[in-house]
Amino acid sequence: MSEFKGGMESVERLHQVYGRLKKEVGRTIIGQEEIVEQVLMAMLCGGHCLLVGVPGLAKTLMISTVSRVLDLRFNRVQFTPDLMPSDITGTEVIEEDHSTGSKAFKFFRGPVFTNILLADEINRTPPKTQAALLQAMQEHEVSVSGTTYRLDEPFFVLATQNPIEQEGTYPLPEAQLDRFMFMLRLDYPSYEEELEIVKSTTGGATVDHEILLKAEDIVALQQLVRRTPVADNVVEKAVQLVAQTRPAGDRAPEFVRQQVSWGAGPRASQYLVLGAKCRAILEGRPTPDEEDLRAVALPVLRHRVLTSFAAEAEGVNSDDVIQRLLDA
Repeated sequence: MSEFKGGMESVERLHQVYGRLKKEVGRTIIGQEEIVEQVLMAMLCGGHCLLVGVPGLAKTLMISTVSRVLDLRFNRVQFTPDLMPSDITGTEVIEEDHSTGSKAFKFFRGPVFTNILLADEINRTPPKTQAALLQAMQEHEVSVSGTTYRLDEPFFVLATQNPIEQEGTYPLPEAQLDRFMFMLRLDYPSYEEELEIVKSTTGGATVDHEILLKAEDIVALQQLVRRTPVADNVVEKAVQLVAQTRPAGDRAPEFVRQQVSWGAGPRASQYLVLGAKCRAILEGRPTPDEEDLRAVALPVLRHRVLTSFAAEAEGVNSDDVIQRLLDA
């Protein structure tokens, strides 16, 4: 039975555990504090993350470390052009009963049956295989040969993309991009952080992590985030910000009409409010404010706002458009 049942006691308890959680992950992952924080926020909101960063930035190590600290099962799938949907969801195989001689189909579960799934270089596999994740991400279930199988809770997909090498890739369609709560951009570590990384990873020391939360705690905390009260003016600010990203809408500023070809949908407003709620309770506050909305706006909106050719010609990306809206 989880100890996170609701009320300020649970918020204060989570705030304490969250500090220990970041410290425990930091024993292995040097730097990337903001990324770790946003990954944990998405997990507590029941959302998924898309990480964009060059190889070698410890994306896999980060997620495997989080899974150990949270005592969650972790699977990694390397997406390649020849990967089939059944390689993710699982497949049915004919099995013979040696005692009776009868044959029957038996379902062998794929790597999607886990708590944390790392979809490495998700844009290297064709859309048919990418789509195999859609039902799992939205409904937390998998359908194979007319039978539906529920996934264990919590279920969290973290997908990665390489922003440099685009040859032989299949860009994610907007419908699948919209399934991700956050798009996070990883940058190179600072000089001092890289020194510390090299020192800690070229020796023989290993880290034994303390388990701070379990699966039932994560599910209870997801419910706690949902139950967190939020003021009407914060919800209105979230919806207003999302409406301003739509160039055809009557709330869009002139620069949005010129620089954006497609804006964010209602799911963005939902994730803005959920992310703001989660950030507030992680910091020990009972309700979010507008500053919490600003803090999650970029990762929630950047993959939902598509810039126009005119913006690309001027070197303007979606982050620039969102930041300008926030500044206004």
